Amino acid sequence: MNFYQKMALVCARIPSGRVATYGQIALLCEKPQNSRQVGYGLKRGLAGENIPAHRIVNAKGQLSGAAYFDTPDLQKRLLEAEGVDVKRTSDGWQVDLKRFGWKNTMADAMELKEAFQHSPDERAVFHNPSHNI
Repeated sequence: MNFYQKMALVCARIPSGRVATYGQIALLCEKPQNSRQVGYGLKRGLAGENIPAHRIVNAKGQLSGAAYFDTPDLQKRLLEAEGVDVKRTSDGWQVDLKRFGWKNTMADAMELKEAFQHSPDERAVFHNPSHNI
């Protein structure tokens, strides 16, 4: 399974109303140094079309994906529709990671690691976003 396939599985697990960082996604994909590759994959659609890209922010909680969306404020509007508070700061739009960050568990990481080893048909069980807590 390549990095972008792993990314698709990880991103699909980010619960509605939560955000994850590029680095968090890279770490869960077993490539902790590849946070920029996460951004590249989202921008180019390499992880698929049904990725909740609006739920991915930078390490400071800043909305940094405006170039990926049809309008500059779409990421903000999508997050707000899910109940995430987005505040304007001097650095741009920002989410409070302590309040809205996805706190994945070791169990999540182990399930993903196991899913990375399975065939696409078998992985359907692990790709279910409703599995999130």
